[in-house]
Amino acid sequence: MGFLGDLKEEVVGFVRDPTDEQKALLFAVVVMLIADRALWWIDFPFVVRTTAAVGIGFIGLFLASYLLTGQFVPPDGNADDEDEPQEYVDELDP
Repeated sequence: MGFLGDLKEEVVGFVRDPTDEQKALLFAVVVMLIADRALWWIDFPFVVRTTAAVGIGFIGLFLASYLLTGQFVPPDGNADDEDEPQEYVDELDP
C-alpha cells in the first residue's frame, strides 16, 4: 500500500481521535474559509481578501492553541541559566 495506506491511517486517526495540533489546524482552516467568504460578500479584491483571510486564520490558530493548551507559545525556557530548572529546551537550539 505505501503512501495510500499511510494516508488512510492518518485520516482515520484524525476522524477518530484527533490530536490537539490537528484540532487547532482544523479550527484555523474553518476560520479562514469563513473569513474568505465574509470578505467576498463585501467585494474586496482577491489578493486583499486572501491575505486577510490567512491573517485571520493565524489569529484563529493562536486562539485555538491557547484554548487547548492554556499558553500561546512554549516558554523560552531558561536553558542557559544553570541556577533554575529547565522548563523547556528546544532540541534544535544550539
